[in-house]
Amino acid sequence: MKRILLVDDHPDIRRLVRLTLGKLYDITEADNAPAALELLRQSPPDLLVADVMMPGEIDGLGLLDAVRADPALSALPVIMVTARGQKHDEEDAVRRGASGYVIKPFSPLALKERIEQLIGR
Repeated sequence: MKRILLVDDHPDIRRLVRLTLGKLYDITEADNAPAALELLRQSPPDLLVADVMMPGEIDGLGLLDAVRADPALSALPVIMVTARGQKHDEEDAVRRGASGYVIKPFSPLALKERIEQLIGR
């Protein structure tokens, strides 16, 4: 079973994604970027789904930058999930290496389709 690391500071979002994808993928969760980086380095998943706006010193884009800068993780597909819906926000995330960009509120099925496009089942 393919593995996904889901990083979001909102437990309700994590629960929604876990309920939607939990039978198809092995879901690991983190509620902040530093915890996610530790998990990524211990056992890299097949895909990272990360919120852009998270509290703390490192937000989702900082996490994306750290993933792209790490040779062991740089090829990891990353989907950013965010309430930032402006075109320039998406362009910035893609320029920094995001593989996908999903705007909140989002359809869990649309996220599932994007994940399947990137890593299959």
